[in-house]
Amino acid sequence: MNALDAALWLAARGFSVFPADHPGLERCAGVGRNHDPGTCQDRGKHPAVAFTRTHSTDPEQLRRWFNSTPRNIGVAVGACRGSDGARLLVVDSDRPAALEETAASHGHRHTPTMRVTTAKGHHDYYWVPASMRLGNGLGALRGKFDGDVRAGNAYVIAAGSVHATGVLYELDDPERPPAKAPGWLLTALQSPPEHSPVVAAPCGSRAGGRLVGLIRFVLQSQAGERNNRLYWAARRAFEQQAGPDANVASALLEAATQAGLTEGEARQTITSAYRSRAAR
Repeated sequence: MNALDAALWLAARGFSVFPADHPGLERCAGVGRNHDPGTCQDRGKHPAVAFTRTHSTDPEQLRRWFNSTPRNIGVAVGACRGSDGARLLVVDSDRPAALEETAASHGHRHTPTMRVTTAKGHHDYYWVPASMRLGNGLGALRGKFDGDVRAGNAYVIAAGSVHATGVLYELDDPERPPAKAPGWLLTALQSPPEHSPVVAAPCGSRAGGRLVGLIRFVLQSQAGERNNRLYWAARRAFEQQAGPDANVASALLEAATQAGLTEGEARQTITSAYRSRAAR
């Protein structure tokens, strides 16, 4: 299935999609404030449009986007609605069986659903009640699930796309629609982590009031600038640190996931910022 056919298949089932960068292009097609296409190393994942407002299920629009220049397909998660206004949740496992193992650890069996095989693991698509507002935070699954979740103002790369490694994103079963998210998963995502960080400046932190401003700076990040703003804030926060302050890192991590980054992305950016500071 080529990108256009895949995009049309998704749109016919109510998934609003948009064009994203394709790793086969010489230069990244991604857009966004502070994103430099010329130096981009994370190919095939960046939206080629402002996805929060530019997405569609219209076949003619999809043909204009996907019928000529190579493009990957993004699903605008927050724009998708199921029956009774149900909202979309995508669970992104970083390795095969990660979600199955997490379900088992909570005393449940994995709920089969629409699944896309990725370069590392799977994307499992679920519907959650219309009244439920989820984000990208893992809640009580933090540190217990090898992956991330996407909900609300977020996106995922869809079946019919190509990973930078050349692996195709493929549907496991085109006949299986998204299932209702299991109760154990929703409860875990809405519960605080065992060691829930406070977003305000941690008590006793030498960063003091300055950290409050840095966290506010991260919380106010918009799509396309979140990683860069988090990196800058983490660099500033660690400037006066003799060693890695776990409280400061946790506060930044919490702010970043609230702003829309996945926990994995935020951890990687914070670690990179600290290592850069340490190298200096």
